[in-house]
Amino acid sequence: MDGENADVQLLLKNPNMERLKQITTNHKVIVIDEAQKIDNIGSTLKLFADYLKDKQVIASGSSAFELRNTLNEPLTGRKFEYDLFPLSFSEMAAHTNLLEEIRALPQRLVYGYYPEIVTNPNDTERLLRFLSDSYLYKDIFLFKGIKKPEKMLELLKLLAWQIGSELNVNELSKTLKIDNQTIETYISMLEMAFVVYRLPAYSTNHRSELKKSKKIYFNDLGIRNALINDFRFIESRNDAGALFENFIINEMRKQNEYRQIYANFYFWRNIEQREIDLIIEKNNRLETIEIKWNPNKKASLTKAFSNIYGDCSFKVINRENFFEHIL
Repeated sequence: MDGENADVQLLLKNPNMERLKQITTNHKVIVIDEAQKIDNIGSTLKLFADYLKDKQVIASGSSAFELRNTLNEPLTGRKFEYDLFPLSFSEMAAHTNLLEEIRALPQRLVYGYYPEIVTNPNDTERLLRFLSDSYLYKDIFLFKGIKKPEKMLELLKLLAWQIGSELNVNELSKTLKIDNQTIETYISMLEMAFVVYRLPAYSTNHRSELKKSKKIYFNDLGIRNALINDFRFIESRNDAGALFENFIINEMRKQNEYRQIYANFYFWRNIEQREIDLIIEKNNRLETIEIKWNPNKKASLTKAFSNIYGDCSFKVINRENFFEHIL
């Protein structure tokens, strides 16, 4: 059922239990897309959960803001939440074959993994521009509370230029001429809309560590490249390393979510600029990872880190072995 259709909205607005039985008849699974468009959908889903226990209801929506606001209170303790990312390397390798998806890496770094992009490889640039405009404006710029949508777009473009870099809110504030709190609010909203995410710094309060720093990454590289209007081949780009780093962290986050591993992701850097690209923490164990686009570039666990935390699991991921780590 499509929540954007007026007849669906009418059917599901404040129904009673008998109405729900009539609507769903013998169906065991009911999928309601764009559920946030339906008035009082949270109360309707509560009726399903409390009185029609033989039916499974899947409520989805492209707007994380509205969906969470309409569902959270009525459905406390009655729902499971799932984040659905763009397609993953593993999914595509299973759909076609591993070798084909390895060969597609340069294309994925430029055009990303949105399903419509993957299934229309001959029309990627036009579709990405349409997707970035429509879904950003739909989910964020028109959301109540955004007083200066043009500043949000400027911020987003600045973030697109800074993937894999540490956020400097003061610098962004000066450039955009808006206060720090507004910058933080806008970035939080971009995270809620699954456009970007922040990777925090790992620290146990050692005085040499950076504690409050965060790096910025995009959930889909195609959207990022559309924002800066750069679809050059990966071989001719000076941001290939940053794109590859973003790609690897994205794929590991997808694994974490879909396999319900619930590990924490960090980066690490000290005041002497020694750093580790990615730290994965689970059950008080640390896995440290260096991500290198160039397979000939050597890397080792920096002693500045091991002196504090001891010997940890360490590996280097590059474009020749990446598939071994993200399947």
